[in-house]
Amino acid sequence: MIALMIACIIGLVFDLVVGDPPKIPHPVRWVGKLIQSQTELWNKGEMRKLRGMIMALAVVGTTMFVVTAIILVSYNVSVMFGIVVEGLLIGIGLAQRSLKEAAMAVYEPLVKGDIAEARVKLSWIVGRDTEKLNEDEIVRGVVETVSENTSDGVTAPLFYAFLFGAIGLWGYKAVNTLDSMIGYKNETYQDFGMFAAKLDDVLNFVPSRITGLLMVLGTKNETNVSLGKRLKRWLRDAKKHPSPNSGYLEAATAVQLGVQLGGKNTYQGIESFRATMGEKLVPLTKEHIVTAVIHMRVATLLFTLVIIAVEVLILAIA
Repeated sequence: MIALMIACIIGLVFDLVVGDPPKIPHPVRWVGKLIQSQTELWNKGEMRKLRGMIMALAVVGTTMFVVTAIILVSYNVSVMFGIVVEGLLIGIGLAQRSLKEAAMAVYEPLVKGDIAEARVKLSWIVGRDTEKLNEDEIVRGVVETVSENTSDGVTAPLFYAFLFGAIGLWGYKAVNTLDSMIGYKNETYQDFGMFAAKLDDVLNFVPSRITGLLMVLGTKNETNVSLGKRLKRWLRDAKKHPSPNSGYLEAATAVQLGVQLGGKNTYQGIESFRATMGEKLVPLTKEHIVTAVIHMRVATLLFTLVIIAVEVLILAIA
């Protein structure tokens, strides 16, 4: 357990300092290519729910098998070498730095007054149409993305890293990638992607709620609303989100910033309305992007400290 904690800390530091691997394809792309190739083979004919489940389990199993092999070989060289390799594998699977960079890539043109460039940069990280968005809507898109992905991209994989090491983290990443690629409620993936989407919901259930709670308890409150009222609004609004997990992150961000998230979005020209979260105590401004990034980092630090404290307590009792 101590070796695993050290590896997780190495991974966190690596993600903060280096981020995505430079000059080499990110392993998630390899997982994505595997999913794409298998989807073309399996997403047809009868019994698509069963086919989708088998394909998803095969992708997750293959991913975990490869990581297991790397871990076993590394620890066979030496314990220290194994810890470092596992730490790097964990770091590559986290997204703190890449989330910050993606958010700031939108923030910087907004500071310069270049709305057109901000729209383009936002389109790289969201699925909604961005061509006609004003500054408030651009900021909302960034804040929602950073908030939601604090769990999806950082604390949830970290949760499984602390529990099961790099093997657990990459098993989770495979599920999360499956959900992002085939977990859609449309004619093509409604049945085939159902298992992957449900599995992602299950794996994110605990991390999303812990992370959202830590955001409300531990990040700077930008309003004069009491903690008790913010907790009630958080729990109330979190349930409005169509995702069973993402609402706990976005609602936490909304109550802490004193802003309103959700509302109208357009996808390929079709308008969609998502229930609003939070109360518009202050208008959204570009500076909220910076604050959302800070909240992500604070929540990640608190999440890490809580898990380490629990594991140390378990070691002490044992």
